[in-house]
Amino acid sequence: MDLQPNQVLRLIQINDRASLLGASTMWICASCQTCSVRCPENIDIAKIMDALRKVALEAKVPPGEKQVVKFAEIFLEMIRKRGRVHELELVMRNNLANLQPFKDAHLGPVMFMKGKLSLLGHRIKDVGRIREIFKNSKRIINGGKME
Repeated sequence: MDLQPNQVLRLIQINDRASLLGASTMWICASCQTCSVRCPENIDIAKIMDALRKVALEAKVPPGEKQVVKFAEIFLEMIRKRGRVHELELVMRNNLANLQPFKDAHLGPVMFMKGKLSLLGHRIKDVGRIREIFKNSKRIINGGKME
């Protein structure tokens, strides 16, 4: 990360929007909640990072880490479509999107032979419920308006 959580908070305090939204930190943050749990001031830093990503997207600020954003888009699309991720497809689509089609290709056969990678993806039984969750979350994000 190019900024530590305390630096992010300071940029918010001094209203340095350009430095804040141009940083890679919010895009690299995995929202694992570790920093929020450990914060001595009980600040929900992960929630702030989520809010910053939303602000940056709404302001059409180019992401500091385009590869992270593309990965998230592919990941969510797969969840929406199947209800789960097919790892092989995720890696292949992400590598193609980042113009690195053979990145990590040497790991595929090894993982397949160890039973850690399947060639065919699976779909959960009630994928309609997952689609409903996405539909409802979109409605919440849009302030209750239907699209």
